[in-house]
Amino acid sequence: MGGALLATLMLSACANLPARNPLAQWEPSPNQNKRGAQLIVIHFTSQDAVQQSLKTLKTANSKGPVSAHYLIGSDGKRYQLVSDDRRAWHAGAGHWGTISDVNSASIGIELDNDGQSPFAQAQIDSLIVLLDDLCKRHHIPRTAIIGHEDLAPGRKIDPGPLFPWKQLADAGFGRWPHPDAPPAPADFDPWRALAELGYPLTNRGDTVQSFHHHFRGMEGRSLDAEDLRILYDLTRPPPDAGAPEDGM
Repeated sequence: MGGALLATLMLSACANLPARNPLAQWEPSPNQNKRGAQLIVIHFTSQDAVQQSLKTLKTANSKGPVSAHYLIGSDGKRYQLVSDDRRAWHAGAGHWGTISDVNSASIGIELDNDGQSPFAQAQIDSLIVLLDDLCKRHHIPRTAIIGHEDLAPGRKIDPGPLFPWKQLADAGFGRWPHPDAPPAPADFDPWRALAELGYPLTNRGDTVQSFHHHFRGMEGRSLDAEDLRILYDLTRPPPDAGAPEDGM
């Protein structure tokens, strides 16, 4: 057997062994599970073509190496760059709720879009198929779909105000307010509601801007009555929550 072939077989065999530290005696416990994603983060590439984005995500760039688990072209073609169970470098600094290391707890999906153009329908249709697959296989809550700017207000703006969040919500992904939701009560605290959704509050103007992009498709750094209505609807318990079951 040739030396190169033998080395390849040995490396393959080692790759299938569980990770063990030679400095400690191996005493395996069954009380464990595979580390999994809790979130899906959507980005736009802010570049002009899929091939350009593939090169960026597979090599280095002026701001350091970046990656994502998936890239979807405007024609709907999907590319996978990082295994679902590996940590891609797509989120960077920021947090969502109690998740401070978002890269370790999420799957990143890049959409081929320059950040100024509407998203192609074929691309959104393809994204919805991928979201359904990922949520089913990894048991990710269907509400746990956010944008890059949601976790990093002020630092990131993707996927921006043109992204069709309502279309995703109509397909069962993410959060979206009911059109007939009532106004927020007088004592409603919108900042607490934003934090409850997961938004960072380090800079409240930046947070409102990201919230506006996501839920209203517009600019603006201050809250108004419509924002309060939306936040109240997104965070209030369902009308029948806590109601006794029949016969109780």
